[in-house]
Amino acid sequence: MNKDIFTALRPALVMTLLFALLLGIAYPLALTGIGQLVFPAQANGSLIRQDGRVMGSALIGQAFASDRYFHPRPSAAGKGYDAMASSGSNLGPTSRALADRVKQDIAANRTSPDPVVPSDLVTASASGLDPHISPDAAFYQVGRVARARGIAPDRVGALVSASIERPLLGFIGEPRVNVLEINRRLDAIGASNI
Repeated sequence: MNKDIFTALRPALVMTLLFALLLGIAYPLALTGIGQLVFPAQANGSLIRQDGRVMGSALIGQAFASDRYFHPRPSAAGKGYDAMASSGSNLGPTSRALADRVKQDIAANRTSPDPVVPSDLVTASASGLDPHISPDAAFYQVGRVARARGIAPDRVGALVSASIERPLLGFIGEPRVNVLEINRRLDAIGASNI
């Protein structure tokens, strides 16, 4: 009787072990290797490096508070852009806390003669980690950044125009500006080009 049970269980145990090795070890290692060969930057987190040190990721936003930099969307992830706490605030349109926070963000962003603050400067994304803002939000901040840096607004506006990422294949997604990338380009302008 015991021999019959073992005979019946043996193929199941062998197949379980075989598929665990195949799908749990071999397949993930093969895909990781292919990813490293074909898309090494993306496989390693799309990290942005400058002078040998990591400045951030092209995929995860980070806070910029100085007037010398373009500001990203507000983040509801943890204490701000915390990938370990990625989430929205779950505050609904009738929430007093959300309305108060948006009013504060609107007041803080009133640095342009344009009375309408772009919505992505006062609303967080669903993940709280969005590294992009709309071109309208970037152009809205040109005056503040130009004044803080002592650079001609036309030069900063041209930088925004050059930093706009177009939709994939011309129709997938929206035009956008990566905040970390435009701020790196802004730093590269330097004081010599004022």
